[in-house]
Amino acid sequence: MFSKSSRYYSQKVVDTVTKEGRTVKAVTLRRLPSVTGESTVVKGNDRLDIMAGRRYDNGAMFWHVADANTRLQANDLVKEPGRTIKVPES
Repeated sequence: MFSKSSRYYSQKVVDTVTKEGRTVKAVTLRRLPSVTGESTVVKGNDRLDIMAGRRYDNGAMFWHVADANTRLQANDLVKEPGRTIKVPES
């Protein structure tokens, strides 16, 4: 269902019933561990995939940065230049 690089890859998928009575697949909630990271100031052109590429040599690991800052919408982290975010070590 999810690629191996997805933050949801190892999450359990369950069947659930909507209020309309339809059965649908849903991903269980992920518990985010406490993460230490380097404080990084967002620059005007920054994108999380570029930041992850610099840090991990893999832009697809952008979700590690999003998780460290507890954001579902990862791109919200870089909308505001000058903002300080955490970039985890690994």
